[in-house]
Formats: sequence, structure tokens, C-alpha cells
Amino acid sequence: MATLSTTVAGGQAFLGRSWRAVRGLRRAPLIPLAIIVIVVFTATFAPLLTPYSTTTPSLADRLTPPAWQEGGSWSHPLGTDALGRDLVTRLMYGGRVSLLVAIFTLLIGGGVGTAIGLISGYFGGRIDAVLMRSADSTLAFPIILFAILLVVAVGPNLANVVIAIALVLWARYARVIRGEVLTLKERDFIARARVAGCSHLRIVLFHLFPNTINTLLVLLTLQVGWVIIVEASLSFLGAGIPPPTPAWGSMVSDGREYVDTAWWVSAMPGVAIMLTVVAFNLFGDWLRDTLDPKLRQV
Repeated sequence: MATLSTTVAGGQAFLGRSWRAVRGLRRAPLIPLAIIVIVVFTATFAPLLTPYSTTTPSLADRLTPPAWQEGGSWSHPLGTDALGRDLVTRLMYGGRVSLLVAIFTLLIGGGVGTAIGLISGYFGGRIDAVLMRSADSTLAFPIILFAILLVVAVGPNLANVVIAIALVLWARYARVIRGEVLTLKERDFIARARVAGCSHLRIVLFHLFPNTINTLLVLLTLQVGWVIIVEASLSFLGAGIPPPTPAWGSMVSDGREYVDTAWWVSAMPGVAIMLTVVAFNLFGDWLRDTLDPKLRQV
């Protein structure tokens, strides 16, 4: 009977958690989620979704307007650029570049920043002072200037953009995770772990880190938009992804000379940047409210 009662109680608890998860998904921001899914899907399957090349020019189709405008064609729904390249195709591949930069930057910068935040918050003292002053100095350094200096020294490419952004991004994670650890390490379960003889490494990896995952997930989601904006800014200034590889920032830059006559060349990638960044920010806000028990109760 005891075993049966335990099984029933466990099943009820599982159903309760599942129902709360379903209710949380029902409150998810559907439009931002739809935008994120579309961007990820088109970036992933771009070669299967479009017959056009991102680099091959077609001067006969030069500066074709969008399909709904006079002179437009549904073979190029969003128009073409100054070299006759299809904008839909270049937007798809440009989204792939932005997502790749975001993924690798967040993995590197977020991983390093999380490790530093855990170490700094747990050990405190001089270690904390040195690491946090390093983080403050990093946050004070202009990311755009740093990236331009790196490009001048090494050359523009995807790897250098990732490195330049990650070398600044880690400090944001270190600051937030350190604040979480400072609160967590005063809890009773950390004191019990110390009494039980757990090593510092075990306490950090198995007691502190799992309790920071919710904050880490929210921070990762919110920082995607920031990374996309920085990458687009660098590409716009010529310090990011070099041509002819399509990048949203460089596409906006390519259309500067045609703003009066061919507004779509700059406007379409600009709208893509805006919608993607806003979608990730709104999704991050919802994720924060969902994962935080206090905000979830409100």
C-alpha cells in the first residue's frame, strides 16, 4: 500500500508539473516565437528554399522593386539590390550568419563569463576584487572600437567578429552570475554541503551552478538581440563579415546610396534586424517571468 501511495503521489506531482508547463506555454508570446521560428527555419534550410545565388549578379534584374510596387515581380518578392541579387535569398543567408555569430559568441562569452562569475562569487576576497575590476574595465571599453582595431590587425572574418564580441560579452555574464552566487552561497544547503565535506569544486559545479541555470537561460535569450545588433553594426562599418558573404549590416550599408531611388535595399535588412531583435527580447522577458517563481505568481 505504501508503494502504491508513493506511486500515485509521484504521478500526481508529475501531472501537476506538466499542467503548469502547458499553462506556461499558453501564455507564451506567439508572434515573437513565430518570428524566431521563421528566422531559424529559413536560415537553416535556405539552400532548399531559394533557387538564387547570394553572390552571382544579374544586371538585367538590377534594383527591381518589391512585388507589390509598380515594376516589381513575384520572382523577387522583396526586390533586388544594385547587382540584381535577390533580397529574400540574401536575407535568409544573412540570418544564418547572424545566428552563427550569436551562437558561437554566446557559447564562448557566456561560458567564460559564467565560470568567472561562479569563481568570483564563491571565493570572494581578492579573487573577487581582481575579477570584477577586470569585468568593469571590459564593460567600459567600446566594443565597436575594439572590433575595428582587431580587424585592422588581423583582418575581417567570422572568427574575428565572434572573438571581438565574446571578449566583451563575458563581463555581462560574470556580473550577473556573481550576484546570483553571492545570494546562493549563504543558503543552508551550501552550509550542509560544506559540513558534509564537499570540495569547493563539487559545491560550485553541483550545488551553485544548477541553481543559476534559470538566470543563465534568460540572459542567453536576452543577449541574442544585443549580439545581432553588434554584428550588424560591425558589418555596416566594414569591420564585420566581409563581402560577398551576405550579412544584414552590410546589406543595409550597400543600400545607403539608393535610399531615395531604391529604399528596399536598406529597408528590408533593417526590418529583419528590428523584428528579430524585438522577438528575442520579448521571448527573453517571457522566459524570465516564467522561470522566476515570484514573477510567475504575480
